[in-house]
Amino acid sequence: MEALRRPTAGKGRQQQQQRPQRRRRPPTPSPPLYLTNGIFFTLFFSVAYFLLTRWREKIRTSTPLHVVTLSEMAAIMSLIASFIYLLGFFGIDFVQSFITTRGSTDAWEEDEDEDEDQDQDARNRHASYIRRPPCAAAIPDSLDCPSSITPTADEDEEIIKAVVDGTTPSYSLETRLGNCKRAAGIRREALQRTTGKALDGLGFEGFDYDSILGQCCEMPVGFVQIPVGIAGPLLLDGREFLVPMATTEGCLVASTNRGCKAIHASGGATSVILKDGMTRAPVVRFGSAKRAAQLKFFMEDPENFETLSVVFNRSSRFARFQGIQCAIAGKNLYMRFSCSTGDAMGMNMVSKGVQNVLDFLQTDFPDMDVIGISGNFCSDKKPAAVNWIEGRGKSVVCEAVINEEVVKKVLKTTVPALVELNVLKNLTGSAMAGALGGFNAHASNIVSALYLATGQDPAQNVESSHCITMMEAVNDGKDLHISVSMPSIEVGTVGGGTQLASQSACLNLLGVKGACKDSPGFNSRVLASVVAGAVLAGELSLMSALAAGQLVRSHMKYNRSSKDVSKV
Repeated sequence: MEALRRPTAGKGRQQQQQRPQRRRRPPTPSPPLYLTNGIFFTLFFSVAYFLLTRWREKIRTSTPLHVVTLSEMAAIMSLIASFIYLLGFFGIDFVQSFITTRGSTDAWEEDEDEDEDQDQDARNRHASYIRRPPCAAAIPDSLDCPSSITPTADEDEEIIKAVVDGTTPSYSLETRLGNCKRAAGIRREALQRTTGKALDGLGFEGFDYDSILGQCCEMPVGFVQIPVGIAGPLLLDGREFLVPMATTEGCLVASTNRGCKAIHASGGATSVILKDGMTRAPVVRFGSAKRAAQLKFFMEDPENFETLSVVFNRSSRFARFQGIQCAIAGKNLYMRFSCSTGDAMGMNMVSKGVQNVLDFLQTDFPDMDVIGISGNFCSDKKPAAVNWIEGRGKSVVCEAVINEEVVKKVLKTTVPALVELNVLKNLTGSAMAGALGGFNAHASNIVSALYLATGQDPAQNVESSHCITMMEAVNDGKDLHISVSMPSIEVGTVGGGTQLASQSACLNLLGVKGACKDSPGFNSRVLASVVAGAVLAGELSLMSALAAGQLVRSHMKYNRSSKDVSKV
């Protein structure tokens, strides 16, 4: 029996020696597996195409999507079955690799906690390797990581020289290093060496460079400091707001604050949102003007509104198609889409909806040539009559009645003087200058300061400052009725610069930070009303200073400095 067992044992050892060799050989899928995969791939994409075709036809014929035929039900079941098979076959390895990578990352995070007492610069450099490991496969399973993983001054010096020499593109530093602050520092030093100009006065420390990556600014080298002042409280619609204003113009915050004081002493101001819709106007071209006119009639036909709404609204759960206005120039058609965008300013949102509609129109208008998704009939960041007349973003009117006593004691002028000055300056004077939406004293001052403080797009100050200021004597000529009408205030409380720490704090001060979950769009509308209310205060104070002859004296007092800041 022992003799019989020995060959078996030897055979077992031979099998054990052979097993590692078999594991090293790459597995070769058998032909039936290829066949099965091919069948399910074909099934998945074919039924998906069939369902999309059917649903598109239902949208065009206004047939409810939930009404399905037997063939559509079978297609849905086939789609689900093929999806489950493909997910089970290809998804397991992906999930396992993700878990392995996550475990390695956690190990690095534990290592970072042990080094919490090191200086801030070392932590920032080390964090790049914690947050974004160069490659999951390059991270060892053990915690015995080489200390050279932390970048040294010599390593940074080599990268700086590569950027200066042009062998390493400056724009690729964030991707290559995985550390936004380190990339900005290297880029900053390379810029100083290339230009021979020092950037000592440009802020660098104390800024979260990760927060702007892919969203706010490319190739950063620092940040500019703008002081923020507070005007108010502004009593508007029964609520008090402390208005943050980022500006370098002396007197602006003080003047707006005086206007807020006068409004508060007179019982406050009221505002009304007249419209709320962001616009985008693509330009398309046809072979003839007649063909362009056919699309114009199709787009403006009320019977097609529901179909266009369904196609447009697929872009976002907040985007809601409101209407379209078309204009023809020869063979070219401009279609001005308008939609509500929740608490976002909404340019990206409306652009995605417009793209959906353009893709949908290609079926019935295959000869339509899309020249550009924006044809300047929107019109964005340019003074335009279409915005002044039709509005863009939030159209707001804000008004207040200022008591005669407040006009005299706080504003240091009289009601007749203010009314006369408003007619001759804001109305007649602006008409003489051929102004477009500029029938005001300095609305853009307040709009710009608020936009910078709250993370809005500063360039949209152009159309957002469209404003007409009206003044009228009321109550037997004793009191002053003042109003501002602003048809295109473009603001949002989510997205863009609103997520930066400083701008987010200013939005929080106003009570409109982020999106309103209960009523989407509420926060952005409140912000637009605050902008109009602050403009009302600024107009009231500046016009009073002009009427009383105080403008030059106040600017000499608050807008002049004997300090030579170039030597600071």
